Amino acid sequence: MATSKSHNSRIYIHVGDIEIDISGEQQDVDSHLIKIMDGEEWSIALSKIRSKRDSAIAAAIKAAKLSGIPSRGNAFKQLIDNCNISKKPDQVLAAIHYLKDVESLEDIPPRVILNLFEDSKLEPPKNLSLYFNRLVEKGYLSIPKESDKNRYANLTLEGRVHLDNLSKK
Repeated sequence: MATSKSHNSRIYIHVGDIEIDISGEQQDVDSHLIKIMDGEEWSIALSKIRSKRDSAIAAAIKAAKLSGIPSRGNAFKQLIDNCNISKKPDQVLAAIHYLKDVESLEDIPPRVILNLFEDSKLEPPKNLSLYFNRLVEKGYLSIPKESDKNRYANLTLEGRVHLDNLSKK
């Protein structure tokens, strides 16, 4: 004699004045949830969640500005000043390091680097591709073989050591 076990499931969602409470067999819960997701109640709940999320993001940005968290430009400028990085090629190397490691960017087109310099009130490099090429020649940057573009350049161990040595001067 085979026994079948009943698996009860429950989904409970409470958003503002909207409450969704579904329980029963998994198949019934899934079916009911699909019907709710197609309905107006679900759209209203999602709209409220988006609105609250947007409000929270705006409040966090406002609080960050009021608390004195440095802006992108100020943070990069502090890095340059605190590490005594005065030569333009070294500043470009530091910019790539900042954008890759601090801001977690993978694709860094020239305009992003130039904008970082402008945001930090530093004189932007006049010939960025020349600096890239020199940094690659020195072994401070490597360009992935699959991309063959400067915008995907990565700091090498030598590049990191070079920046570290500059900061110790």
